[in-house]
Amino acid sequence: MIADDDLDFDPPPPPRRPFFRRKRVLIPLAVLAALVIGFLLLLTPDTDREAMIAKYGGPDAAFAAGPAGQRIHYRDQGRRDGPAIMLLHGSNASLHTWEPLVERLGADYRIVTLDLPGHGLTGAIPGRDYDADAMMEAVDVVAAKLGLHHFVLGGNSMGGWIAWRYALAHPARVDALLLIDAAGMPLRRGEKAPESNVGFRVLEYPFGRWLATRITPRMLVEQSLLGSVERQDIVDAAMIDRYWELLRFPGNREATVIRARASREPEMAARVGEITAPTLILFGDKDRIINPSAAKTFNERIAGSEVVLLPGIGHLPMEEAPDQVATAIADFLTRRLAAAAAPERR
Repeated sequence: MIADDDLDFDPPPPPRRPFFRRKRVLIPLAVLAALVIGFLLLLTPDTDREAMIAKYGGPDAAFAAGPAGQRIHYRDQGRRDGPAIMLLHGSNASLHTWEPLVERLGADYRIVTLDLPGHGLTGAIPGRDYDADAMMEAVDVVAAKLGLHHFVLGGNSMGGWIAWRYALAHPARVDALLLIDAAGMPLRRGEKAPESNVGFRVLEYPFGRWLATRITPRMLVEQSLLGSVERQDIVDAAMIDRYWELLRFPGNREATVIRARASREPEMAARVGEITAPTLILFGDKDRIINPSAAKTFNERIAGSEVVLLPGIGHLPMEEAPDQVATAIADFLTRRLAAAAAPERR
């Protein structure tokens, strides 16, 4: 027999966990850590309310207080005794988009612009309601502040949608209607949806909408603007900064997400033929946000309406081709309104 003391070998070491098993644990943890760090680095805070009012409103920034607690930022410019025109901007824009038209039409018209709820320096409103009724109430708040009982009403994109909805709801108050690349018409038979821009495409997905309230890189805003216009030379650093900073004005990003989830009430499009106000439909023929064929649909449905298609122009004609737009509006209003009667009715 052999005693244990005579054995000439060491016992085997305890089994070790294979390296690849540890690696399978470490890699997901590293990826998760990288994602968390990246998320924190990309977080984009809201801008400072007072700093934005000082920068984009100036020392004379005007606000109209509404009965539901709204505080609507507006500008009242141009010829005070001229026919009044109220202009409504598009989604994620602000009243600044109309300044080129104010410069060109202000000598003959009183031009009122406003930041719709969830936009510009208006920001969030009580109740966080950003449907058509809330937007139309903002128009009424400003009109009441200025004592305007009727006016020419115009709008671009979403603002155009609000404008024609307002004309349906308050026909006696709308002397004429200006639809500039306006939203709200259905696709025509066999037509595909427009390509849109990267910002709007992000909002089509739940995760994108969640991110949109937290991460808003300046580059995303720049690419969205470039994807909205055909005349890309108008997109300069100041324009990008304005859109980027005002999008991050307190409450505006949340409002953007709320609007993205809401319905535009497509059934209302069937009622657009009830509009009786003289209507000018003005579209850029290179619009990639709303198919330019929507101009034809509006024209078919609104009796007596007129269409102007601007060649080589995208979704923002008032900024891309302000001379052409101002000329078209002035010609239309001169012909279709009683020039002498409009001021007397105020």
